[in-house]
Amino acid sequence: QVQLVESGGGLVQAGGSLRLACAASGRTLGMYHVAWYRQAPGKEREFVAIINKGSSWTSFADSVKGRFAISRDNAKNTVNLQMNSLKPEDTAVYYCGASVVGFRESDIGYWGQGTQVTVSS
Repeated sequence: QVQLVESGGGLVQAGGSLRLACAASGRTLGMYHVAWYRQAPGKEREFVAIINKGSSWTSFADSVKGRFAISRDNAKNTVNLQMNSLKPEDTAVYYCGASVVGFRESDIGYWGQGTQVTVSS
């Protein structure tokens, strides 16, 4: 099975950028669809972005379209989430998840522990 560890979170001012990384061990991350989700205090976890196994397809939540990008670094066995033009409402714990089959949250079999992103106004 695969183990996932997120990194790159932190405190940034509105309008700034952060790059999150989801690093895998145990298996090649290219074998999985990989998604990013986030959970703000008092709210349910919500979908942010996803990239399929072959990196031929990506999808984003409407709230982050045009600001966030998702990509794979196969040499490092990571999936990255580049976040630009950050807003205070992007503040949340960000989680990466991997699925073998399917693109729904319920299809994700492996989750990382999360990384905190805080955007100040």
